[in-house]
Amino acid sequence: AFGVIADIQFADAEDGHDFGGCRRRYYRHSLRLLREAVRVWAGESPPIDFVLQLGDSIDGQNARRGEAESALQQVLEVLGQLSVPVHHAWGNHELYNFSRARLVHTGLYSRPAAGSDGPPDRECHAYHCSPAPRLRLVVLDSYDLSTLGADPGSVRYQESLRLLREKNPNDDLNSPAGLKEPHFVAFNGGFSQAQLDWFDEVLKFSDENQEKVIVTAHVPIHPSASNGVCLAWNYEAALAVIHSHRCVVCVLAGHLHDGAHCQDSHGVHHLTLEGVIETPPESNAFGTMYIYEDKMILKGRGRIPDRVMHF
Repeated sequence: AFGVIADIQFADAEDGHDFGGCRRRYYRHSLRLLREAVRVWAGESPPIDFVLQLGDSIDGQNARRGEAESALQQVLEVLGQLSVPVHHAWGNHELYNFSRARLVHTGLYSRPAAGSDGPPDRECHAYHCSPAPRLRLVVLDSYDLSTLGADPGSVRYQESLRLLREKNPNDDLNSPAGLKEPHFVAFNGGFSQAQLDWFDEVLKFSDENQEKVIVTAHVPIHPSASNGVCLAWNYEAALAVIHSHRCVVCVLAGHLHDGAHCQDSHGVHHLTLEGVIETPPESNAFGTMYIYEDKMILKGRGRIPDRVMHF
């Protein structure tokens, strides 16, 4: 069993709205909702084995307010009350607050310090681990290709900007207006070929060892688990890797605060979790996932519905 939560986006700020100005965001209350999630997880019986934090733990406005470090500290202190590991995906809001080089030295860097658990690039926050026999967790970095958090002089930045400008001629690179492929916006990102090659090798190992694999990333990788905009740039490439193996049973993502779910043509479940940030204070948005030989059962809290996902 494990806990799952997405898009906390904490800031010590008054309520605001999304970029469209029509959806309320409860910045300060999100920390209280996280505390409630941690309290529930700590009391689970049988106990949970780990927690997945699916990215956007703090809001981008913390950078403008000079409060990025303190906001992150408050979130990590709450999660630190748990006696189990917390696996962090990196989202766009982490990269609004910190450079990649800085994130490596924060508590959001949950990639193991030693061994060959991830790609050669240490700034790529992708890794895998086995939290239980015949079960593997793969954390992907869906901003490995991105202009966010990257040094403008770096190859990563230059390649990402070239790809983005090729697909998005808008003055505002965060605007999907008029695009044939509306997911090519700056607040999304993608996977480098090096990360995809590494991912392929991990899944090959899991196939050979008859493991079941849960994949997680901040940005959804299936159009039916998305609104068409909140989608990884090269989602097809990530899906092609998954579909060339038998082992993946579920892909968990955040980013789209409404949440979504589909089971694709290969039987893989794609679950996008509802975001804490747009959850009213009297509700919540987290869950506990129970894994069995033939299914996963999500016990949702607040606006996250219960789900049974058979494999």
